[in-house]
Amino acid sequence: MSSLVRQVGTLLWKDLLAELRTRELLGGMAVFALLVLLVFNFAFDLRIDNVGAVAPGVLWVAFTFAGILGLGRSFVLEKDRGALDGLLIAPIDRGAIYLAKLLGNVLFMAVVEAITLPVFIAFFNFGIATPELVLIIFLGSAGFAAVGTLFSAMAANTRAREVMLPIMIFPISVPVVIASVEATALALGGGAFPDHLRWLGLLAAFDLIFSILCFAVFDYVVEE
Repeated sequence: MSSLVRQVGTLLWKDLLAELRTRELLGGMAVFALLVLLVFNFAFDLRIDNVGAVAPGVLWVAFTFAGILGLGRSFVLEKDRGALDGLLIAPIDRGAIYLAKLLGNVLFMAVVEAITLPVFIAFFNFGIATPELVLIIFLGSAGFAAVGTLFSAMAANTRAREVMLPIMIFPISVPVVIASVEATALALGGGAFPDHLRWLGLLAAFDLIFSILCFAVFDYVVEE
């Protein structure tokens, strides 16, 4: 276990250093998410009276679409430069590669969400972000990234990876997106905490099940 933790930490640090040197990924994800909020804000000002009814969906559209950009780049650099083959033949647990990529994707999404959420609150006139809302966003993002990291490894080996990745991710991640939107709507609407428990439970169960499942099959996915 200690060896696995060291391997994950080393691989995660490698990805963080690569991103800090270029800042291309975080910049693109943040700009895209903010543009989504901007477009929907103007559209709803013209067409919808009750913006609060659709605001949670808008927030998760921004999060998931920006997340797709980040997930799509998870294995692309290693694949294009031949580094992925080096990782696969290195004397490390291949599950460590998945865990490092998963943690990196969650961290990148969290940074983008920290930038996007205050803008969302300002655009749609909501109060401050509550700890409950932060927990919902974390659980939803972790579940989306758990599935997306595995499918990113699969899509990296295809020619049309930019097209294949969303097609593979969204059907599987529908439960976590729906639960995230519903829980966010309750949190922003001031609903009682017990009303959130079933959605939080669904998010936690999705995260746990799919994280373990994706970790278990990752070795076979990259082998193919």
